[in-house]
Amino acid sequence: DRVRGKLVQTENVRMALALVARREVPVGIVYRSDATAESRVTILTTFPPETHPPIAYPAAVLVSSRHRDAAAFLDFARSADTRAVWVRHGFGVPPPTGGHPAP
Repeated sequence: DRVRGKLVQTENVRMALALVARREVPVGIVYRSDATAESRVTILTTFPPETHPPIAYPAAVLVSSRHRDAAAFLDFARSADTRAVWVRHGFGVPPPTGGHPAP
């Protein structure tokens, strides 16, 4: 309530990040993965995991898929090498065989 009159809501998280990066606003609330992609911002703090539902990016091959590489892409996305890339870019470590991401 103390900051409600000072909030600037944006259309999307990248727009909020750009405002902070250009120093048009002093702080912003964005996803950690977006913040780590922008060298002109510093992460001040994060919301504790228990204060919000887990953020997940589910992926699956549809039964109706005709793309021959769909299953291979999911295997690639879950591989140990790719997991290191997810972490480097600010994402939690996805589980190796599906399900919900690790906290």
